[in-house]
Amino acid sequence: MLIGAPKEIKSDEYRVGLTPASVHELVAHGHEVVVETGAGAGIGMADSAYTDVGARIAPDAATVFAEADMIIKVKEPQLNECAMLRKGQVLFTYLHLAPDPAQARALVESGAIAIAYETVTDPSGGLPLLSPMSEVAGRMSVQAGAHCLEREAGGAGILLGGVPGVRAANVVVIGGGTAGSNAIRIAMGMEAHVTVLDKSLPKLQELDFQFGGRLNTIFSTGQSIREYVLDADLVIGAVLVPGAAAPKLVSREMISQMRPGSVLVDVAIDQGGCFETSHATTHSNPTYVEEGIVHYCVANMPGAVP
Repeated sequence: MLIGAPKEIKSDEYRVGLTPASVHELVAHGHEVVVETGAGAGIGMADSAYTDVGARIAPDAATVFAEADMIIKVKEPQLNECAMLRKGQVLFTYLHLAPDPAQARALVESGAIAIAYETVTDPSGGLPLLSPMSEVAGRMSVQAGAHCLEREAGGAGILLGGVPGVRAANVVVIGGGTAGSNAIRIAMGMEAHVTVLDKSLPKLQELDFQFGGRLNTIFSTGQSIREYVLDADLVIGAVLVPGAAAPKLVSREMISQMRPGSVLVDVAIDQGGCFETSHATTHSNPTYVEEGIVHYCVANMPGAVP
């Protein structure tokens, strides 16, 4: 099979679909690989790193799409990339179709076979291709939120872990899955007061065993979300419904009653976001203020740490 890796064109996306090590494995198994020139620049890999392991370098994305039997990317194809797909060609990448009907229509019209990383499951029902990025996003969410709490970033001027004589921030994590548990780990490491809300009692028990009494575990209901969000300095939305749009768990009315300068970090924004006031942002322009609350809704958080 001829496998192609174009350069990512989504705003502030530095990852690449194939590393030189991946190319080496594909070539060793008898495949041909074509990589767009400059595709590896974001991870510090020159074209020569790819040619050294057997790849061929293409001058542009159009050449890669035209020649390859399968396209391997990182982020969802932009509409101009969808237009380069052809019937029967395989596309393997993160798709996040639920909040993006235009992309879904374009993929259907292309006739390509699109396989979403985020829906690939292992024998135990896990999500092996999504979980690593969820780990990254979960950990990044706390450092991003901590920065947004600073006054110059628009926040209330709160140090996440406090200091002797000054309280630490109240951090609320909605969703205790992979992203949520990694957010908890970092927030607790920074000595914040952390509460997690989840509708799975086995998950809450697991988190209780993992983090002990320092973590406040709360069963998620509409009332409990309201109670803890209104008292939070930083709320991290880390809910996931595989293959579906994220539920809107925090309403605009609720957000309007939070303390001014509090922060929302929506890790679920790839699937439409779990806050009613969320809309996707970029690493170049990551935040906006609505209802007096700082929103961080970068749709490709792991792209900053390729």
